Amino acid sequence: MEKSDNLNPAYPEVWAGLECTVNRVGDEYMDQMQLNGHAIREEDIALFASIGVSKMRYPLLWELTAPNGPATADWSWGDRRLKLLQEHNITPILGLVHHGSGPRHTNLADPKFPEGVAEYARAVAERYPWLEYFTPVNEPLTTARFSGLYGVWYPHGRDGYTFGLTLLHQCKATVLAMRAIREVIPHAKLVQTEDLGKTYSTPLLAYQAAADNERRWVSLDLLTGNLSSEDSMWKYFVDSGIPEEDLQWFRDNPCPPDIIGINHYPTSERYLDEKMEGFPEWSHGGNGIHQYADVEALRVKTDDPAGFYSGHKVLLRETWERYGLPISVTEVHICGAREEQIQWFKHVWDSCTELKKNGVNIVGVAAWSLLGTFDWVNLVTRADGFYEPGVFDVRGPKPRPTALAKMLTQLAQGKNYEHPLFQLPGWWQRPDRYFYPFTPENLEEHSQIFLRREESRFGRGTKAYWRLNWNPIYETETIPDGTGLTEEQVHHLENTTRPILITGATGTLGSAFARLCGDRHIPYRLVGRKQMNITDPFSIERAINYYQPWAVINAAGYVKVDDAEDNAEACDLVNSHGAMLLAATCQKRGIQYLTFSSDLVFDGLKQQPYLESDAVNPLNVYGKSKALSEKYVLDMHPKALVVRTSSFFGPWDESNFLTLMLQQLLAGNSFLAPEDIIISPTYVPDLVNACLDLLVDEESGIWHLTNEGELSWADFARKGAELAGLNPSLIQGFSANELQGQQAPRPRYSALSSERGQLLPSLEDALMRYANRMKLSRRIALKTA
Repeated sequence: MEKSDNLNPAYPEVWAGLECTVNRVGDEYMDQMQLNGHAIREEDIALFASIGVSKMRYPLLWELTAPNGPATADWSWGDRRLKLLQEHNITPILGLVHHGSGPRHTNLADPKFPEGVAEYARAVAERYPWLEYFTPVNEPLTTARFSGLYGVWYPHGRDGYTFGLTLLHQCKATVLAMRAIREVIPHAKLVQTEDLGKTYSTPLLAYQAAADNERRWVSLDLLTGNLSSEDSMWKYFVDSGIPEEDLQWFRDNPCPPDIIGINHYPTSERYLDEKMEGFPEWSHGGNGIHQYADVEALRVKTDDPAGFYSGHKVLLRETWERYGLPISVTEVHICGAREEQIQWFKHVWDSCTELKKNGVNIVGVAAWSLLGTFDWVNLVTRADGFYEPGVFDVRGPKPRPTALAKMLTQLAQGKNYEHPLFQLPGWWQRPDRYFYPFTPENLEEHSQIFLRREESRFGRGTKAYWRLNWNPIYETETIPDGTGLTEEQVHHLENTTRPILITGATGTLGSAFARLCGDRHIPYRLVGRKQMNITDPFSIERAINYYQPWAVINAAGYVKVDDAEDNAEACDLVNSHGAMLLAATCQKRGIQYLTFSSDLVFDGLKQQPYLESDAVNPLNVYGKSKALSEKYVLDMHPKALVVRTSSFFGPWDESNFLTLMLQQLLAGNSFLAPEDIIISPTYVPDLVNACLDLLVDEESGIWHLTNEGELSWADFARKGAELAGLNPSLIQGFSANELQGQQAPRPRYSALSSERGQLLPSLEDALMRYANRMKLSRRIALKTA
């Protein structure tokens, strides 16, 4: 059954995985497959096959299949899914417990847990004797830390004994499960996954870093039978109350992995510092001996330009030298912008390829989170609905392939996936990645950085690993070199990369794209009418020849809705004719093109959110110009991306509705707003980030992008005032019939929704981030006044 047609043996195989965590918090279970829809969507497997992966980590979880034991198991889900994997020539690596506590009648601290897993494993093997690869328990050390040491997951232990108990039970479950499986399938192989991080520290805390760095190997040492009474972790477990005979059992019953699966995230490597004033309060903790901050090592400024970071090349080589067993990177995923996700996978792939060429047996690299992940930014302790897209984006009616899918397809065929942005360094390699330590001089700058991260909703990594109640004293450890780039190297790469060309230099949208391209380190050129007149084809040709962009974003336009009634020709010239000329030039040169339309292409008679397929019927000249623009652009450039959006609000311009309202209320004045015009307000940072992701994904056609929700202008103002800590009763509503000075007719209802995918977060979420930004801006202004 194994698929062995690796097209280029010099490279690892392309694997994939499905985020399938079923973890318990209190009496609540968090089920990723319910959230991502795969639980009820078997057609996903054909999508997974379309990218050409050879092996896939796939779940058949104990607590979902046989919660009351194998005798009453429901195999129907597994029967159908595993048959489809066979039909699509995907070799499954079957997972039985994934960060789980098992069914409700047991848990990781239950002495009967290992035998329960083994009983289920035997039933799986008997049901599917053609299977070959198994991961009975995913990341036992990570799960034990969260469940037994940090109190995050069930059974919420916070002591060395519970940590040791939960770890040993999972490792014993793995040994017994593989023993049971091999009695049915003698050639069955164990693919044992574990997160491999590393800890760095100040000299004072070197003992703690050394303890962490010994602990990271303990699950693999147990399984290989290598943990002995001479090892520090053995002593730690015994001191915590674990009987020595329980540890000796692993030396007598070794079960070395056939493949070691290493999972490593940008947040996996940590830095400890007792000078806590230089680090945010949320990072403060301790071990019973010292109090210290615990932050991402990548973010800490050091005298070494590379900083505190080992990365995959160092960590995988350490694993190879320690165990000499085949290795796969079984999770490659990052929470971030789309180009960062691609850059991260490329970074890992290139590291693994180099190691393989140098003799390290790297057999595969797995794109994790085929369908994305939910709420890993809070360690799946709450159902907040925070979604990180993966290879496919599930925020639409069916999973949508992202740029990652295109990249994996090329790699699986032994080819490279070329794109200008993917050659740029990721943030983890850049010299401007440092946040810490804070100083009085850089505190304001860091506040703005954190705010921008919150605005963009990019976690910049995932799986934030915590350290609590860990206090053995060990020796210091040498910090290896990192893999960062110098400012000169980054500058060269950015200056030799084709940019995005953005029109509308003086407008809200154009300047927002420039700002966020800068934040995302996407090379761009922002131009006004002097640099490129979009109504003049010769001016467009000259600009395209000069800037050589890979994409053009048309953020220019005639925006004065009322003035357009008396200046229809001027409005059409820019909004319709200019957009069309840009589309024609981009189509001819194979350049991606993004332009904008409006909710004003609709007449408001529908009285429920408009979708992309709804017929347009504009009421005014401006709306007609945008409707014509959509038609002209897509006729000229069928692969163009046309984004319809609605009323903007954002932190960077002083003239948007919400900012004007806040200024009036801060001055003690009331504010007037219509009660009977319904809109879908759109937070500019969310809009721009989603547009850039779609552009990287090479999406086309009409998309509706607004924050999820609808309300009147008056309620919009009241909600913004409330979240900003101001008095919402100062908002005075009135009827649109009383509006003065509006020449252009407007729809009373123009809310937008999407049948292609709701990519922007809720309006409530966006308003909260906007209010936080404005509060911080006011504090900074008062502080510097």
